[in-house]
Amino acid sequence: MSEPDKFEDDLLYAITRTGEGFRAEQADLVVGGYQRGRRRWRRRSTAALVGGTAALALVGTGAVYLTGSPAKDAGSVAAAPARTFTAGGGTPEATPTTARPSAPTVVTGDEVLATFQALLPKGETTQGKGTGTDDERMKGTYAGAGVVFDDGQGKSLIQIGIQKHRPGQAQPSTCPADLKLARLDSCVVTTLPDGSRLQLLQGYEYPDGRASTKEWHARLTGPDGREIDVSEWNAAAEKGAPDSRPNPPLTLDQLSAIVTDKSWDRVVAAVKFDGVDVSAVDPGLSLEKREVVLTRLLPPGVTVTGRSGSPLVATFQLAQGQVAGSVVLRVQNLGKSADAAGAKAYKDALTLPDGSRVLTRGGPDGTDKMPLTVNVLHPDGMEVMAAQGPNGERLLTEEQLRAIATSPVWKAEK
Repeated sequence: MSEPDKFEDDLLYAITRTGEGFRAEQADLVVGGYQRGRRRWRRRSTAALVGGTAALALVGTGAVYLTGSPAKDAGSVAAAPARTFTAGGGTPEATPTTARPSAPTVVTGDEVLATFQALLPKGETTQGKGTGTDDERMKGTYAGAGVVFDDGQGKSLIQIGIQKHRPGQAQPSTCPADLKLARLDSCVVTTLPDGSRLQLLQGYEYPDGRASTKEWHARLTGPDGREIDVSEWNAAAEKGAPDSRPNPPLTLDQLSAIVTDKSWDRVVAAVKFDGVDVSAVDPGLSLEKREVVLTRLLPPGVTVTGRSGSPLVATFQLAQGQVAGSVVLRVQNLGKSADAAGAKAYKDALTLPDGSRVLTRGGPDGTDKMPLTVNVLHPDGMEVMAAQGPNGERLLTEEQLRAIATSPVWKAEK
């Protein structure tokens, strides 16, 4: 099985597990969730893989995000312009201006690095690296920079990352109810007048307390989709370096000033939206319409008792007498990307007389860790997935799932 195909299976399994009621250690979930959240943008610039025909359970293409290209080391950095802040909360009185200038075609890594350096307080920077929208590996969806900064009190790694999310696809900015459980010294989220959300965190590099290295973080998400994250450590490296000072060098006020500064507007305008463009793959079938179609395709005696999900992926609750079950449906129109999806993810598929390609995965007896899943790519680019659902008993056989996914009714109802 190819890596994209394996990723699809793993991701689908994770999706369909939702609601099963399995238990997990609360502390691990809370700590791990916040650590993952704070590192989300850094994973974009290191080695996150999003691929397969079900990436985010939506599209049939993937992308690999890798590290940026190094830039020349910088020398002394001038002090950033003075800014005014409210007392106590570390939130700037001025709010970021939504990027409205005409978007530049390209912002280079050197330009991103220079912008970042200009916003740092007076000090020496070394090991400067920048990633711009011209990095082919990032496909224009990420810009960032990092330096080792020394204000005379000890070296500190400081990094910034900039992304742009489509509506509804940004990670919410929240604070945990129990800071101690999440190993945070402080967490504040403020809504700015323009609707932007500013999150300020003071925590540690390791959630399990194996080292005393601190990480302080600011994250700004804006109505235009921007996400600007800056993190700093009281060490010269994110991991594996001894603490060089008691605390990171920049205050929360200074971190706030960096992420809200208007000089990032030009970079934000150049960064492409990441994630899935839902409108581009929406086949125009509402949840209600899909329920109507599914009801017509279910075997006698099996009925739909409820539904939940997104415009493209939904779980339908089923019943047969007193026995309950469920099925997961994904219906999308891949359009121009269908040829690439067919050549890559469906290369080992069974081809039907009408040209549709069919892939069946999962244990035939339902005991395999992966749910029984049938993917069908129709010649017109419509892709239908029917999978054994996460709740209740398995009410549909492989043949019945295949009949649902391969039915021409989906195309007729577009």
